[in-house]
Amino acid sequence: MKKERKIYDSAFKSKAVALSHERSNISELARELGIKATLLYKWRKEYEKFGEGSFPGNGNLKLTPEQEKIRLLEKQLKDAELERDIL
Repeated sequence: MKKERKIYDSAFKSKAVALSHERSNISELARELGIKATLLYKWRKEYEKFGEGSFPGNGNLKLTPEQEKIRLLEKQLKDAELERDIL
């Protein structure tokens, strides 16, 4: 029997991250929130990287214009390398 995957809204995640910065024992906080400590650490890392753009929903992060440009350039480079290798 499969377990259903829990989905947490962005408000819950943001509040959990804020609480984790206030508390010293993150494992205890995770137990109180009913989540695993590793998940809380993952949310903290994502929040540190993307700030207010974290947790937009459906797994798609809001990228800054610079991050979007880098993503596009990396894709173009990968496509050019594939094209070069084929020829």
